[in-house]
Amino acid sequence: MSKNHINFFLAAIALLGCTAAYAAGGAVADEFKWMTFAVFGVIIAITMAITFWAARSTHTTSEFYAAGRSVSGIQNGWAIAGDYLSAASFLGIAGLISLYGYDGFMYSVGWLVAYITVLLVIAEPCRNIGKYTMGDILAFRNDPKKTKTVAALSTITVSTFYLTAQMVGGGVLIKTLIGIDYEISVIGVGILMLAYVVFGGMKATTWVQITKAVLLVTASIILVAMVWAPYGFSLPGYLQAVVGDSDVQKQVAKLLGDKAANMTPEELGQRFLEPGLFLKNPIDQISLGLALVLGTAGMPHILMRFFTVPTAQAARTSVIWAMGIIGGFYVLTLFLGTGAAMLVGPDKIASIDAGGNMAGPLLAQFLGGGEQSYLGNFMLAFVAAVAFATIVAVVAGLVLASASAMAHDIYVGVIRGDHATPKEQVVAARVASVIVGVIAIIVGIMAKGQNVAHLVALAFAVAASSNLPAVFLTLYWKKCNTNGIIAGMVVGTLTAIGLVMVSPNMTYPKAVIASANKVLNGEPAVPAKEAQPAVERSSFMCELFALEGCVTAKPAQPATPEKAAKPGAAEKLAKLNEKATALETSLPTIADVVAKATAEADLAKVKKDIAATEKAKAKAEADLAKFEGQTTSIMGLEKPFFLLKNPGLISIPLGFLMVILFSLFTRDKRAEEMWDELYVRQNTGINAEAATAH
Repeated sequence: MSKNHINFFLAAIALLGCTAAYAAGGAVADEFKWMTFAVFGVIIAITMAITFWAARSTHTTSEFYAAGRSVSGIQNGWAIAGDYLSAASFLGIAGLISLYGYDGFMYSVGWLVAYITVLLVIAEPCRNIGKYTMGDILAFRNDPKKTKTVAALSTITVSTFYLTAQMVGGGVLIKTLIGIDYEISVIGVGILMLAYVVFGGMKATTWVQITKAVLLVTASIILVAMVWAPYGFSLPGYLQAVVGDSDVQKQVAKLLGDKAANMTPEELGQRFLEPGLFLKNPIDQISLGLALVLGTAGMPHILMRFFTVPTAQAARTSVIWAMGIIGGFYVLTLFLGTGAAMLVGPDKIASIDAGGNMAGPLLAQFLGGGEQSYLGNFMLAFVAAVAFATIVAVVAGLVLASASAMAHDIYVGVIRGDHATPKEQVVAARVASVIVGVIAIIVGIMAKGQNVAHLVALAFAVAASSNLPAVFLTLYWKKCNTNGIIAGMVVGTLTAIGLVMVSPNMTYPKAVIASANKVLNGEPAVPAKEAQPAVERSSFMCELFALEGCVTAKPAQPATPEKAAKPGAAEKLAKLNEKATALETSLPTIADVVAKATAEADLAKVKKDIAATEKAKAKAEADLAKFEGQTTSIMGLEKPFFLLKNPGLISIPLGFLMVILFSLFTRDKRAEEMWDELYVRQNTGINAEAATAH
């Protein structure tokens, strides 16, 4: 390794070390700063040591893109798990379960079932046919330049959506977890990710992902053991405790509103373990499920992992191991989420992050003894560091996928016509990695404060609508050809993006302004309503699009009593401050210990309500200022035209249909002639890329 490499590593470690030290000044008390610094420093040092080791054996194109095809099936299984289990899996799923119960767990099921598609359809043939990228698979029997170009564009599109969501999510989560500035956290993630990819290539990325997966699973097992142990590791006993928990029952009552009026506490708790608190539109659930289940098989950074193993059997083995690890982890999230709901409480979780993303870290802190304990803060620091490693590992995989599309598919395959020297290819790959990494940092900083949660689902939808039809039909349909591939990928991508641009995921100023006015000015009294019968939809299309004259389906509505007017934020704050002043004045005069403790608890609750109301008021005022004079979204709509949050139900079938139609109505002699060779190679592995000797 060159002196420049070593200097870069030292600079990166110093920068990230300073970031960790600065982080200690955020949510962590002064006496625990050294602990946060130490935990972050250890994990950063481990990953940088891995990169230093990997860089010494990363010289050829195969070593950079595919780790020399020397990764075993078990190792690749752990790496796939590390690549797949993002911050959304670690923090997001546990948070959804803590707030909405069973519905949060449904996301886990969708992402796990996706690997059945990968195992049965994608893993083995991709390993046998491909070289480094998805473009290699498509170019085997189709026009190389055309298919590599469109495959590279699709890869970059999917990776950009997912990468932006990860960078923004990483910046927000690290800021929330440990208190550093958003911009510094994004730059820190970017610098560390670039070190992995530029110098260590796929080998460093693989081992960082393995390390991260082991840390993630270990941390989760420890937390689950601490949550479950008081119930003797009895599942019925634990679930009964969830049902009987008062915080859980209050959360369900809040979510159900008027529907909870006639329910017993036991029924409210039981409702937490049933569907319908979060995912309420069955058609939207189906659309999201299609995108999650089918999108995984088309995600570029997942497909790349099958080129790192020496044989097709190892590819199958890696998927089986990945399914076991991912499935086991998602079972653990059930305990993490419900445990956080019982021990921390949905109100506290939501007060810190509305999406529930702090459920896991807060649970760790609680189990360790709370905010003022050494163990509690150590566990919080460890979970924060694992979250940091999780984000960086996933981002590294995405950058490598995008860089390979730019360097291997576009530069080497299209511009140079596959005539670049091995040295030129490695240089191109590293330059492309730097370009993608810098762009990722810039986009992440520019997207500060934006709602990018829908970009993850959009990435899966585009992958399922564009990449999967192209790869699947190339592998399994003799008549599939270049024109079909291009049409399917272009139409699938544009349809998915277009539908999201006119969906409820976008920001509609009128709705935001109306919501802000409700917070600031309050709501008028609502008169009693009589029971309303169910309304049938006028057509299925009305469930998908806001068409003129449409009537959407509505369930029967029970009679509701009159609702009193709700005060605005200013009036509410005045009453709360008055109540707080009265409690503070009365506290010194209370002699009874129990009564005094009750009054102190009441005062703490009032102060918490004041803080929440002030936060809501500030947000409402900011929204009004931001959208003043605006009435439409960036697409010129006052309300959504496409009514589903995920476009998969429309875009995925359309992507398959375009490949089929354009392949049937056009001929491609090369695609037909190469079918027999492709069929034999994908099933036998004859002439497949071999592992690099070390």
